[in-house]
Amino acid sequence: MHPSALFTCQSCGKPVPPPLYGTRQRNHCPHCLASVHADVTPGDRASACRGLMDPISVWVRRNGDWAVIHRCRRCGTLHSNRIAGDDNLLLLLSIAARPLAEPPVPLRQVGDLLCRQAAEAEESLPETP
Repeated sequence: MHPSALFTCQSCGKPVPPPLYGTRQRNHCPHCLASVHADVTPGDRASACRGLMDPISVWVRRNGDWAVIHRCRRCGTLHSNRIAGDDNLLLLLSIAARPLAEPPVPLRQVGDLLCRQAAEAEESLPETP
């Protein structure tokens, strides 16, 4: 993706404007958050891969900035890209909530574990007069 030119997203097909605010270069689509594996280091556009990169997670950097984790469909490389001010907020929140909405174990197991831990904690409390 070119850092300052209008282009069409290879994933969703929508036009992607140059960066407005919140980033120095455009490195993902603000609509679907997809990217292209174009960089070796941020902004250099030196990667030969050019595979589509899917947004798979978000994280919060030490300074409080949110970033999107992208995984390349072609080679599996992971990249972190700072979000831009015009990114799709609902999609960002959906990606952030995914681990809570789709936990790695059934919710019933989580409930059972919490009940066991509460019972054990209650048993270990000293008796009160």
